[in-house]
Amino acid sequence: MNLHTLAMTLFPYIFALLLILSISVFLVWMKQSGHTNMKVPPGSCGWPVVGESFRYVSLGTQHFISEKRKKYSTDVFKTSIFGQKMAVFCGAQGNKFVFTKLITSWWPVTVKKILFSPEFSHTPLDETSAAMHRFVHEILKPEALKNYVPVMDAMAREHVESDWDGNEVVKVHPLSKKYTFELAYRLFVKEIDVEQVTRIFKHFALVTSGMFSVPINLPGTAYSRGVKGGKLIREELVKIIKKWRQEMMEKNETSPSYTDSLSRMLLVTDENGKFMSEKEMSNYIIALLIGSYESTSTAVSFVLKYLAELPHIYDEVYKELMEIAKSKREGELLTWEDIQKMRYSWNVVCESLRLMPPVQGGFREVVSDVSFSGFTIPKGYKASWTAYTTHKDPEYFPDPEKFDPSRYEGNGPAIYTYVPFGGGARMCCGKEYARLEVLVFIYNIVTRFRLEIINPQDKIVFHSFPIPMEGLPLRIIRHNI
Repeated sequence: MNLHTLAMTLFPYIFALLLILSISVFLVWMKQSGHTNMKVPPGSCGWPVVGESFRYVSLGTQHFISEKRKKYSTDVFKTSIFGQKMAVFCGAQGNKFVFTKLITSWWPVTVKKILFSPEFSHTPLDETSAAMHRFVHEILKPEALKNYVPVMDAMAREHVESDWDGNEVVKVHPLSKKYTFELAYRLFVKEIDVEQVTRIFKHFALVTSGMFSVPINLPGTAYSRGVKGGKLIREELVKIIKKWRQEMMEKNETSPSYTDSLSRMLLVTDENGKFMSEKEMSNYIIALLIGSYESTSTAVSFVLKYLAELPHIYDEVYKELMEIAKSKREGELLTWEDIQKMRYSWNVVCESLRLMPPVQGGFREVVSDVSFSGFTIPKGYKASWTAYTTHKDPEYFPDPEKFDPSRYEGNGPAIYTYVPFGGGARMCCGKEYARLEVLVFIYNIVTRFRLEIINPQDKIVFHSFPIPMEGLPLRIIRHNI
C-alpha cells in the first residue's frame, strides 16, 4: 500500500477524530464561558488564562467592584481572576448568601502556594481549614486572650519609647507594621532575637505583596518573590519549632502557660491524636502571623489617621482612655477588665473599619449549582464577597462618608451589612485578638500624644490591603500631664 492510498484510507478516521476533538473543545469553551442554557450572572472573563487579574490588581478591590456593578449588576456579576471563574456577590443579601450557603472555603492559588510548603499545597482546603481552626482555637481561646493584654501593653510601651518618643513627626504605617509583627512573633513564636525578627520581617514583605498578585511564577514577579519569601520563612520557623519541641520533651512539659502560645501549639493534635509535624506547624504559623500582623497594622494606622483628622472624636477617646490611665498605679499594666471599659474607643475603631476595612473581602467555592437573584452560579465557580458593597451604601449607613461612631450604639448595624471580619461559620477567629491589640495600642498613643495630620491628601492605594503611599506621617505633641 503506497503512501497516497494509506492517507486516503485513514482520512475519514482522522477527520472524525478532529471533529470529535473540536466539538469537545467547543463544548468546554461554551461551559466555561457560560454560553449554555444556564442563566449565569452577567460579566466578562477577560483574557485567556489571566482573565481580568491585571485590571483587578491595578484598580484594587473597591474600584474594580464598583466598575463592574455599574456595568453589569448590583447584585452579582461574573469575572475571572487568579485563574478562576468567579461570581462576585454584592450587598447584604449577597453577603448573607455567601456566609450561610457557600461554606466551603477557597483561597487563590497564589495564597496556597506562598503560605504552604509544597507537600501541603495540594491538601484539600476543607482539611487545611479544619486543621487551622484547631490550631488557632488553642491560642485564641478566651483564657489565652486575657493573658495577652498585659503582654501587649508592655510591648506597646517599649515600642512607643523606642520609636515615637523624641520625634516630632512619625510615619505611622511602617511603625504600626513593625509593632504588630514583633508582637505577633513574640506571642506566637516566642522568639525575641532582634536580628532574626528583622530578617523574617523583611521576608514577610515579599509574602504579603505576592499573595494576591497575578499568578505568573517568573523571576522578578510579585508572585515569584512571594513564593521565595514563604520558603525562607518556613525554613526559619522549622528550626525554631524543632528547638522548642526538643526542650519540651527534655522538660516533659505538658501544661504550658496561656502566654506560651508556641508550646501550646506543639501539643495540638489532629482527629487521630497525632501531633503536627514541624513543617505543618510552620504553614499555620505563617498564616497566623499574616492574619495578626498585616490586617491589624492597617487597622491601627487608619484609626490614628481619623483621630488626627477629627479633633472632636480624638477628644472623646482621650477622655475615656485617661479615666482608665488615672485609675492605674505607676507602671501598672492594662488588664482584660480595662479593655471592657473602652466602649467609645471601640466604636471609633469600628467606624474606621467600616470606612477602611483592612480585609476587603473573601472567597468561597461553589460545590454544586446554586441560584441567586435570578441567576445560576455553576458548580466549580468560585465566589467572592467584599465589604465595600455594604459599608459605603447609604441604605445601610446614612451619609456613608461621615465618620460617626454612634452607628454602633444600641443594636448597631443590621446583620450582614457590617462585615470587616466576615460572617457566618467562617467569621474571622482572630476578631477578639484584633480588638485587644488595636485598643491597647491606641491607649498607649492617645494617652501620650496629641495627633496632627501632615498631609490630608496622602494617597491611599488598594491592593491586598489599603496602603497610605507616604506612610501616613503624623505630627505628635506630647501631653503635659
